[in-house]
Amino acid sequence: MFKMLTAALLLAACGAAAAQDIDAILRKADSYRLRESSAQVDALVQTFKNGKPDKEKRYQVLIRPGGKALVLFRSPGEAGQKVLMSGDDFWMLLPGSARPIRITPLQKLLGDASTADITNMTWSGDYKGSAMREAEFDGIPCLELELTALRKTLSYQRVVLRVARSDYRPLHADLYATSNKRLKQARFSQDRMVLVDEIQTGRETIVTTLASKPRQFGDELFNPMYLSRSDAAP
Repeated sequence: MFKMLTAALLLAACGAAAAQDIDAILRKADSYRLRESSAQVDALVQTFKNGKPDKEKRYQVLIRPGGKALVLFRSPGEAGQKVLMSGDDFWMLLPGSARPIRITPLQKLLGDASTADITNMTWSGDYKGSAMREAEFDGIPCLELELTALRKTLSYQRVVLRVARSDYRPLHADLYATSNKRLKQARFSQDRMVLVDEIQTGRETIVTTLASKPRQFGDELFNPMYLSRSDAAP
């Protein structure tokens, strides 16, 4: 009995240690995508069809702790459009519109880049790691993490994330819907994410971080009713 109890305690301790290790790995992986918790990020989104350039758009993303982000459309013809994320709630704000429009996190901005892909730049806090195993990606030794969404409102309910074994930088992710159908593959390199559409073949979307700098923001920028005013500009 004593041996069985000791074994059970050791297994529980190992499980807790593994969970802590995965949490630490996710925080480190997040730091490669978003260096500051409160920041202004300038992003370029480009779409490709069968390897050929198709369209491109520019966005400025204001990110604040607590799951808040504001996407400002910076391309010609889209001036004044905004997407606001506050926790699990997303709104589209159009110039001249009296009220914000509720949208889903999977609402597309361009190509396969959704509002969630642009605004949700972290895994720690939103996902629980249930497994970790040794693997390899593009010849790089890596750790493969099984992540399960902590909230049903998250765009991807399951993520299989691969990070470099040496420094935990993100390399690749499989992104799954609630039905466990793989929606996208994501490949990561320095300041770049490539999204491969698993539904429509031959389509890729590249999200490039052009600039990122720490910046503090007032509460009003993350209030949908304030932003719906035509004179409200960050």
